[in-house]
Amino acid sequence: MNAFIHQFAAGLANGGIYASIGLALVMIHRSTHLLNFAQGEMAMFSTFIAWTLIQSGFGYWPAFAITLAASFALGMAVERLVIRPIGLGSHLKLVVVFIGLLLIFNSVAGWLWTYDIRPFPSPFPDGKLFGGFISAHQAGSIAITLLIQAGLFLFFRYTPVGLAMRAAAQNAVSSRLSGVPVDLMLGLGWGLAAAIGAIAGMMVAHVLFLDPNMMAAVVLYGFAAALVGGIDNPGGAVAGGFLLGVVENLLGTYLIGHDMKLTFALVIIVAVLGFRPAGIFGVRMARRV
Repeated sequence: MNAFIHQFAAGLANGGIYASIGLALVMIHRSTHLLNFAQGEMAMFSTFIAWTLIQSGFGYWPAFAITLAASFALGMAVERLVIRPIGLGSHLKLVVVFIGLLLIFNSVAGWLWTYDIRPFPSPFPDGKLFGGFISAHQAGSIAITLLIQAGLFLFFRYTPVGLAMRAAAQNAVSSRLSGVPVDLMLGLGWGLAAAIGAIAGMMVAHVLFLDPNMMAAVVLYGFAAALVGGIDNPGGAVAGGFLLGVVENLLGTYLIGHDMKLTFALVIIVAVLGFRPAGIFGVRMARRV
C-alpha cells in the first residue's frame, strides 16, 4: 500500500509538469487554433537562461523572475516577428513554421550551451513530506501548477486585459470593432504561454537534468494532457495533466513497464483524437451552415 501511495504521489508531481505544458499549449491554441510544436523547445531555451543566471551568481528566485520576464518577451517576439507576418490563413504553413522554430531553438541552445547534461537546482529544500511519500520538489511543483491555474482563472475572469484576451481569441473581428487591440492581445497570449512553459522547464530540469533535448518526451505528455482535458479549456488541461501523470505512473509501475510509458502517451493522443476530439472536459461546438 505504501508503494502504491508513493507512485500515486509521484504521478501527481509528474502530472503538475504535464499540466503546465498543457496550459501553455492551450494558451497558444486559443489564439491561433493551432498547436505550437516548438513549445517544449522554447521552455528548454528559457530554462537555459535561468541556468546561466544562476551560474552567474543570481539566487534561484531572482533568476526565476528574470527568466519569466525574458520568456514573456521571447513569446511576444516570436508572435510579432514570425507568426504575425505569416498570418493565420494556412494551417499547414504555420505547422511548418512551428516545426522550424522547434529545430531553431534546439540548435541554437546546443550551439550556445552545448549538448552536455547539467544538473539544475531546485528552489525547495531536500527531504520528504507527508510521511515520506513525496519529495519537497514534487510537492512544490504541484503547488506551483495549482497557483498558475488559480492565477489564470482570476486573470481571465476579473481583469480587463484578461477579458479582452478572451474576446480576441474567440472573435477577433468583433473584438476589433469593439475597440480591442487584438494584435496586442494575441501577443500577450504568446507571452503568457512562453512564461508558463518556462516554469514547467525549470521544474522538470531538476528531475531530468538540463540539456537541449530534455523536453522531447515531456512536451508529448503535455500534448496528451491538453487533448485529454480539452484543448480550449485551461482547467481541463490541468486536470488532464494530473490524471495522465497518475495513470501513466501507475501503469508503468504495475502493468506496462516504464519503457512503454511514452507509447502510452501516444496511444492516449490517438484515442482522444479518434473518439473524443473535444477532450473529457471540452465542449463540442456546433456550427450552423
